Amino acid sequence: MDALEIIDRIEELIDKGRKVPFTSNVMVNASEIYEMLDELRSILPEEFRQARWIVKERENMIEEAKRQSERIIKEAEEKAQVLLSETEILKNATRKAEEIISVAESRGRTMRLEAEDYVDEKLASLEAVLHKLLSSVEKSREHFKTSVSTDNKQ
Repeated sequence: MDALEIIDRIEELIDKGRKVPFTSNVMVNASEIYEMLDELRSILPEEFRQARWIVKERENMIEEAKRQSERIIKEAEEKAQVLLSETEILKNATRKAEEIISVAESRGRTMRLEAEDYVDEKLASLEAVLHKLLSSVEKSREHFKTSVSTDNKQ
């Protein structure tokens, strides 16, 4: 039997007790009340121990939950920091890649222009050589024509 049941029995005993006329007093059997109070005294220490144990367990659970929540928050902050670092690394890598591409494109344009200038210069040089050669061929032909025509006249 638990403490609440004993208290209920005490209330019943009081409710069933005889009323003293013209007062709010009730006559009850004192020995029954003392028996129930003794039972109550014997039960309460155990229930108090159980209640203390339950409160202590509850406090332990709350403390453990706090530790877990603090650990989870700390892990989340660390992950956020890592993600932030990775984002910064990615931004830096993207910026560096864009710089490299820009430099490569610029160098490519410069090299293409230099190659065009080089080819134009070589073609101009070849044109001059061919022009001299053509002029020399024309002179040789002219010379040949004149020498053939003078030979034919003789």
